[in-house]
Amino acid sequence: MNGMLTVFRNAWVDTQLRKKILYTLFILVLFRLGSCIFVPFLNNAAITQMISGASLLNYLDVMTGGALGNGTLLAMSITPYINASIIIQLLTVAIPPLERMQKEGEAGQKKLNMITKFTSLGIAIFQATSFYFMLRNAKDSDGNSLNILKYSGNDFSSILSAITIIACLVAGASVIIWLGDRINEKGIGNGISMILFAGIVARLPDSIVGLVRTCQADNSKIPFVALIAVVFVAMIWFVVFMTNAERRIPVQYAKRVVGRKMYGGQSTHIPIKVAMSGVMPIIFAMSLMSLPQTILSFFRITGDGTSGHDFWEGVARFFSHTSPWYAIIYFFLIIAFNYFYVAISYNPIEIANNLKKNNGAIPGYRPGKPTSDFIYNSLNKITLIGAIFLGIIAIFPIIFQQFTGIQVSLGGTTMLIVVGVALETVRSLESQIMMRHHPGFLD
Repeated sequence: MNGMLTVFRNAWVDTQLRKKILYTLFILVLFRLGSCIFVPFLNNAAITQMISGASLLNYLDVMTGGALGNGTLLAMSITPYINASIIIQLLTVAIPPLERMQKEGEAGQKKLNMITKFTSLGIAIFQATSFYFMLRNAKDSDGNSLNILKYSGNDFSSILSAITIIACLVAGASVIIWLGDRINEKGIGNGISMILFAGIVARLPDSIVGLVRTCQADNSKIPFVALIAVVFVAMIWFVVFMTNAERRIPVQYAKRVVGRKMYGGQSTHIPIKVAMSGVMPIIFAMSLMSLPQTILSFFRITGDGTSGHDFWEGVARFFSHTSPWYAIIYFFLIIAFNYFYVAISYNPIEIANNLKKNNGAIPGYRPGKPTSDFIYNSLNKITLIGAIFLGIIAIFPIIFQQFTGIQVSLGGTTMLIVVGVALETVRSLESQIMMRHHPGFLD
């Protein structure tokens, strides 16, 4: 903590970095103001009631900084962009033109970013439409309609209100991407992650107030709330530890003589992060798990048994956030996506070839295939540990709610995002400070 405060203090002293920090804070303030602009033709109090009764929606509300539960302009938050980024990154492995584009350097990266933005626009339209039908079909615990939409028939007013609601939600998702780009260009960087961080932190006071009200309503919940505080602190330590944990593979470079000078001979290492994929497998698994309920909501099937379609009602209940099968499938999907994400971003054969070209070798292993096999086996072991870590972090709130009956908004996934973004921001500021104060060639 002291090191983090020292980095921010040193960055604040630097004039240029101070301007970047202030600009980033200004953009985050605009983001929070956008989360207060209500979408027209919606009953916001009824949306809050619907969100409070669904664990998955409550979690998504935390991710959006409360914008989803209040029915505001930025209700979609950055989820369309994150899903689009994951999809495009996966497609670069399967589609050769995208793979070539990825290897073209900065120009290719700009093209990929543009493709990602258009893809996120399509996903935003799909999610906004799904959210509209979810609001249209929302019911309370007694099976009565919540009447969230002010116009819900088939007349012209209803169609116009539907177009307006969907357009506002899609526009809000586009605005968030634009705000993230501004932070990347003129701020301290890592724009989308900073916006996600700001949204989660903004929900922290509401979560604390909710726990206090739970204790006031039921005194028997006080020990569990105290347990949440202890687990909360322990989870921060655990996430920081696992985020910084890495396996270091030693590398020895051979000495070589070029002219009258000798090069090489130094020892270094290849760092393999335990949680190198970050929160991406969790977000992608969550999007996939929520897809069946999203599709069923188009047909007014919510799992409450009121639609008359017993089979599809059972499917909706199977994929409900409170179902034990949901937690099991969710856990294994995270492990699978973690392996897949690491496989497409970390190539042992390429690393072995680069070591061979630079006269480097891992002690005890011959260059070429033995080296790539060793890296591959080491990567598999580390990936398994990281995947289990992500799975436990993701399903912890579900298990805790099943045993205690207390809904935890700020669970392990949000903690992983907050800690990860904080550490990444500190590293970014440290690198910028070093670049500005490193002695130049002519100094």
